[in-house]
Amino acid sequence: MTTIDAYERWAETYPPVAHNPVMRAEQSVVEPLLRRLCPRRAIDVGTGSGRYLSILASAGARAVGVDLSRAMLTRSSGTRICADAYSLPFRRGAFDLVNASLMAGDIADLDAWIRELARVAAADGHVVYSDFHPTWAEFGWRRTFETADGRSHDIAIQPHTIEQHLDALEAAGLTVRAIREPKLVSERDRDVERFRRKWGDPPVVVVFHATTAS
Repeated sequence: MTTIDAYERWAETYPPVAHNPVMRAEQSVVEPLLRRLCPRRAIDVGTGSGRYLSILASAGARAVGVDLSRAMLTRSSGTRICADAYSLPFRRGAFDLVNASLMAGDIADLDAWIRELARVAAADGHVVYSDFHPTWAEFGWRRTFETADGRSHDIAIQPHTIEQHLDALEAAGLTVRAIREPKLVSERDRDVERFRRKWGDPPVVVVFHATTAS
């Protein structure tokens, strides 16, 4: 199935929280950063079930979520718009903060996508986004989900190297402030324990924080 078809099917069982160890590892880095930045106007691109919309709102931002999947948007609350991440329906410089959580793995044209994130970011604005770490491609890990009928499905991951991200950020005129590579959060989780026995403790996510020019 196509990526959009996969999300339309997944929406019924997709909760509005970080529901697996990879998402929790990502959120352990991204959430404190978003709160520290204290944005006034924010957009969450690829918002899915809207887990970051409530976080942005509690940090004081007027936040809007954008996603291409209408089914996913019905799972979230707050201001939501169905739109393509390559062509966001907002003016240039509309947001102090642009966030995109783990959607880069769905992006084939990384340069075009990052240019669009940069376009809607205000002067001295922040762009924060995460991707599946290149270790996923190195180890051949799969991204799967279960539908309400219990069937398991795969979603393809578009692999990107960290160098490709850096090149795309530079080409979009963004300045990288930080790169974080979180590992699975230490917790009493049998899935995490099994993972570490098999794979060790590699990073599973990469998070980029960049800023626009003033």
